Amino acid sequence: MKTVTTTVDIDATPEDVWATLTDFDAYPEWNPFVTAIEGTVAEGERLSVRIDPPEGRGMGFEPRVTAADPGERLEWVGKLGVRGLFDGRHEFRLEPLDDGGTRLHHRESFSGLLVGLLLNEADIRAGFEAMNEALKTRVESAAPSPAGNGDDTDPVAA
Repeated sequence: MKTVTTTVDIDATPEDVWATLTDFDAYPEWNPFVTAIEGTVAEGERLSVRIDPPEGRGMGFEPRVTAADPGERLEWVGKLGVRGLFDGRHEFRLEPLDDGGTRLHHRESFSGLLVGLLLNEADIRAGFEAMNEALKTRVESAAPSPAGNGDDTDPVAA
């Protein structure tokens, strides 16, 4: 088994991060790695996902949602062909921070007979990091600062 894990701190509440993370219709507007998702965010549901790694080949797959805990965790499991050849468990976990922000834990664990041949960890890591930064930018530009440190200047009075 191989696992790729990344994290990013986002200056927004877990609920704000969750809202953007699960707004699949908007993914083409901001997400450079997971460029499309269709389906319902609910345990047991099947999704249609398209990924485009920065330096790799794009691919589509249809994972099943295994966890959908609002504001906490979204997870799905997919496979290439039959189970046991190349399987992936993808997880987004949202950790609330003391300052009101959120730490996103973005990981995928790969298993199966073809992992050694097909997995390019560098491409996956680069894709995760690009998505993390794009998510951070998207959420922070839309949400007020959770710590209340935003610009309180009245634009009318300025």
